[in-house]
Amino acid sequence: MNGRRVLAITRRLLDQFRHDRRTLALLFVAPLLILTLFYFLLRGGGGRPAMGVVNEDQGPLGAAVTQQLLASGSVHATEMDASTAAARLRDGGLAGYVVLPADFSTSATQGAIRPEIHVEGTQPDQSGAVVQATGLAVSAAAGSLAAAAGVRAPTFSPGVTYLYGGPSLDTLDYFGGAFVGLIVFFLVFVVTCVSFLRERSQGTLERLMASPLRRSEIVVGYMLAFTILALVQGLEVLVFSLGVLRVHNAGNVLLIFGIVTLLALAAVNLGILLSTFARTEFQAVQFIPIVIVPQVLLSGVILPVSSEPGWLQAISNVLPLTYAVNGLRDVMLKGADLGWASVQLDAAVVAAFCVVALAGATATLRRQVA
Repeated sequence: MNGRRVLAITRRLLDQFRHDRRTLALLFVAPLLILTLFYFLLRGGGGRPAMGVVNEDQGPLGAAVTQQLLASGSVHATEMDASTAAARLRDGGLAGYVVLPADFSTSATQGAIRPEIHVEGTQPDQSGAVVQATGLAVSAAAGSLAAAAGVRAPTFSPGVTYLYGGPSLDTLDYFGGAFVGLIVFFLVFVVTCVSFLRERSQGTLERLMASPLRRSEIVVGYMLAFTILALVQGLEVLVFSLGVLRVHNAGNVLLIFGIVTLLALAAVNLGILLSTFARTEFQAVQFIPIVIVPQVLLSGVILPVSSEPGWLQAISNVLPLTYAVNGLRDVMLKGADLGWASVQLDAAVVAAFCVVALAGATATLRRQVA
């Protein structure tokens, strides 16, 4: 083995990377961007879950627990009446609320405290935060009163009621809808981006541009072909998730498929648009950590958008995957009470993104191929 020849090969490859700014950005900028997003998501001090406190107790314990919850650092608690709390829970304004019944203080003297906790249920982390905050507040208040009276502190036995979902649902049931949307969006984007780039590199696009076809007709034709494949894939993923994996679904399957269809269209148009900025398949794949990964982190797939810092929520609210995930979760977890009207906004935003991406792809094709 000749060390000089080995070093020559190494030097040549390093020189290629040195002149490829996009690859250098992927290697050294993208990791910092992703880690920074993780930092703000996990340590950014995002919004606390909103919680209602309904105090029907006239005794000292109810007032003490209420004050503990209002001063809690883990939830944003507000005192309100039962009807207001129930209405806000149903419209998504609260993650949960606790009812301290009229005999709350009296029951504590009998050795058990049983507040009624009502949680929205579609976000396990937020529901858990409401239950945990209530437990800590009750323990602190009851412990102080018991110590002052010289008696043993009562046990905490809450009754938890779920508006949607329930204790029988597992992690896959809660995240299944988001995962269905994510898988379709990711794979359709990659396949479309790479395939459209291959059409350009093989000269097929140039020959089509030389024909009487309009640029918009070319883009729409490619879009329809990729969309048909994406719909078959989306149908397969949906059937497998619901029929084989038994992911919980309380809504209309056709409505779920409609949202998946719009998301597939968004991925197809985004793939066509971004493929015009790549020269090789390797460069096309480089869009994944720049375009896909931030959407996965910010769209509520893993952590709820409401837990993000305010400026990150503003970014999340313009991402198509955010609205698709929200719509899929609404249908699959809240579907018993919801219909098409409840996901119109989510569907409209994703559809609008499809139109914008399609227009961008048509305009970019003109610049790149002409």
